[in-house]
Amino acid sequence: MLAKVRIVLWALVALAAISATVIFFTRPITPSGSMFGGPFEMVSTASGETFTQDDLVGTPTLMFFGYTYCPDVCPTTLAEATGWKEQLGLSDDELRIIFVSVDPARDTLEHTKAYLSNFGPEVMGLVGDEAQTEQIKRSYGVFSEKVESESTTEYLVNHTASVFMIDDEGEFFGTIAWGEDTDAALDKVRRLTEA
Repeated sequence: MLAKVRIVLWALVALAAISATVIFFTRPITPSGSMFGGPFEMVSTASGETFTQDDLVGTPTLMFFGYTYCPDVCPTTLAEATGWKEQLGLSDDELRIIFVSVDPARDTLEHTKAYLSNFGPEVMGLVGDEAQTEQIKRSYGVFSEKVESESTTEYLVNHTASVFMIDDEGEFFGTIAWGEDTDAALDKVRRLTEA
């Protein structure tokens, strides 16, 4: 009899542990100040000077991580972001667009500056060395990895494709997903700049 009670109790403990694990891994995660953002130090293509997390304060920002040799996602996202800003009639003081390079080996300051000039003067680039790039990726929970491609001699880089929205206090406001509907994206940017 005692053995049966022990088996039932252990079964209940196991069920509770499994339930707790399922709840933990399936719960929605909302980035907070402690989970999103943090110290970083990069170089700005706009000024050639150091840009840190403190410089995010003051202007709502759309921040996108990518690389200049990207064949599709990066140029499309940059064109969309500048389009959203233009459609909403926002000035540089009302909305800032930042492109953060995840390819320090190829994305030099001058090369990135020239690349971003294709999207207008309002896009600022942030570049750094390997250590600086890894630091900002950790701060914002961004993933990237080099991938060899058979179709080109240059490597590709898989990377997080969401646009991060950061409010004028430098805090996480939300994301715009890759391929998100234009009207939904415009609504999100409008709410960011009016917050």
